[in-house]
Parts: sequence; structure tokens; C-alpha cells
Amino acid sequence: MSADPTRIAVALAERSYDVVIGKGLLAGAGELLKPLLPQPRLAVVTDETVASLHLPKLLQSLGGAGFACTEIVLPAGEASKDFTHLEALLGSLLEARIERGEAVLALGGGVIGDLAGLAASMLRRGVDVIQAPTTLLAQVDSAIGGKTGINTRHGKNLVGTFHQPRLVLCDTTALDTLPERDLRAGYAEVVKYGLLGDADFFAWLEEFGSALLAGDAVARRRAVIESCRTKARLVAADEREGGARALLNLGHTFAHALEAEAAYGGGLTHGEAVAVGLCLAFELSARLELAAASEAQRVSRHLTAVGLPSEPGQVLGRVDESMAERLLGHMRQDKKVQGGRLVFVLARGIGDAFVSNEVPEAEVLALLTDKLYPQARRGAEI
Repeated sequence: MSADPTRIAVALAERSYDVVIGKGLLAGAGELLKPLLPQPRLAVVTDETVASLHLPKLLQSLGGAGFACTEIVLPAGEASKDFTHLEALLGSLLEARIERGEAVLALGGGVIGDLAGLAASMLRRGVDVIQAPTTLLAQVDSAIGGKTGINTRHGKNLVGTFHQPRLVLCDTTALDTLPERDLRAGYAEVVKYGLLGDADFFAWLEEFGSALLAGDAVARRRAVIESCRTKARLVAADEREGGARALLNLGHTFAHALEAEAAYGGGLTHGEAVAVGLCLAFELSARLELAAASEAQRVSRHLTAVGLPSEPGQVLGRVDESMAERLLGHMRQDKKVQGGRLVFVLARGIGDAFVSNEVPEAEVLALLTDKLYPQARRGAEI
């Protein structure tokens, strides 16, 4: 385990916990968890891909610290975030006789963290959950803040709970095993933190983002730490997303609509959808004359430079004439809708985001139409 892990407190009174960031934390997890759990028994929930990479060293550490562990391995991928797999997971936890005073440990990316967290919140009306995220996206975003959820045919994460973890273990060495595409997808969430409230961090990413993605351990550590600090601050100020925490949804109203249109398939990752969503949010802000067009161009330029998509047509494949209307329909099912009105995070510039429910749907539809059907737009201009 790293000799100098960084600890970031998520200050929520009796629900407070630490996010621990460092190298080799999975190999030292047993000693980190011993002071937290009154009964040394865990159910470790993971997926098939992560199990082959990280489960043996985690179990060795937990066993060495005296923990008895039950392993539950699920199929990898977003398709596991549904009622069928939730029911199966709850059944496995009940068969394992996991009790209050024991815990569920989620080892994996956002899918496992969301699903295992939801199951823990429901089991016996609530047992503890430990988050051990192994992807960049989960380490900087989904593992922190207590959001759990599954997807339904109506939309993404519309069924879920708030269930804060007891501890979040961000082992940065786990990022070395990520496929390049997954690493880039997580990077979109890192960029989000600069765009919503830290212009200097975004400028740093413009300079060092490529090195981070290429394997620079120092850059990766700083990116995780800065992202976690921002998320911890926003969660502590607004645990249930009634105010400031909503800024974390920058780009996500668009992103969730894109994911729904793609039927949550492997052809589109959450981070890729977020990258496009960030570009659309800044483009919409520019069209509404809130931000300069040059700011929107800067966002798009950086995401493109690191290999992320910036246009909806890049991630949706074949575009048909009703797609813009369908995307708008998906947005109407977004969990942030208030009084039937769409809610967006907009920007006055890089590092200066705010929440608005005053965006005319016609403006959103016009933006999507222009982005999806550029030939039609050019024809109308001739």
C-alpha cells in the first residue's frame, strides 16, 4: 500500500466518510477496513472482467486482516444495471446471510458501484457499503456521493437511492489495467470538474491531459485528487442534489438522452456521451448568448484532441429524421425535470456553470437538429 495516501473527507455529520487515494490500496484494504466494521464479514460484489484483474489481491488482503468474504461476480457492462440483476444480487446477498453490522464491498466501475450500492441500501433496510472503484470514471465521480441506481426502459438511473458509503478506496494503480477507451471515457468526467467551477484546472488539463491518458502517474493522481475534492465539497454542501450539487450534471441531460437512444449498449460509453454532452451544453450556452462561442470551441477542441467525441452524430451511428425529436423526448424523462420543464446546467464561461430551468425546448431542438443534420442546415444557408 502507498505510504502516503491522500484522504479527502466528505463532511456529512454522522454519515461522513473519507475518500482515500493512493497506490496499492486494494492490497492494503483489510487494514483500512478493520476499524470501520464491527463484524469482520463482507460480500464482495464485482464483475467478470474486474474479478480476473483485482479480486485475488483484494481477497488476500481481506483474509489476512481476518475478514470472511463471500464473492458475487456479475456480468460486465451497463446491461447489468437492471431489475433482473438487482433481484439476483439481492438474492445472493440474502443467501449469504449478510447482516447489519457487516457490509457489501463494490469492486469495479460505475455499474457495479451503482448496483451494489442500491442493493446494500435495500438489504435488511440498509447495510453498509464500501466503494472500491477501479475505473477513472468511478474514482472521480460515481463512487463518491452516495447515488445508487439502475436503468429502466424509461431512462437512466430513474430508480435508485441515496446511500452514502462508509469508505471509498481509490487505488490509482488499478487505472493501469484500464483499456484506453475506458480511460478516455473517465477523462470526460475529469474535464467536467474544470468546466463547472475551476478554470485553472481545465487549463492544466489542456496542458497535461494527454500525458495523463498516456500513463503519467503523477498527472493521474493529481486529476483524481482535484476531482474528488470538488465532488466532496459539492456533496457536503448539498447531499441530495437540491442545489449546488446539481452542477455535477453539466452535460448529463444531453448525455443521458444519448445513452437512452443507444439503448445503453456497448457502442456508447457513459463518458463518451458526457463528452458530447459537455460540448452541447457549451454550444447551447453560446447560442443563448450566455457564453462566448470561443469558449464552446475551446471545450470541443480539447475533447477532440484527446480522442473523445464532440458531436452527437459521432456516437449514434445512423441518424434518421426523427432522432432530434426522440432525444428531446428522452430528456423529458430526465430525473431533473421540474414541473414538466427541462433542467440544464449552462455556463457563462469555462469554470462558471449554473443551473437553469428556463431553456426553451425549441432552442434545444434547434441545436440538436443543426448538429444531427448539418447537410440540411448548409442547404438552407445556400
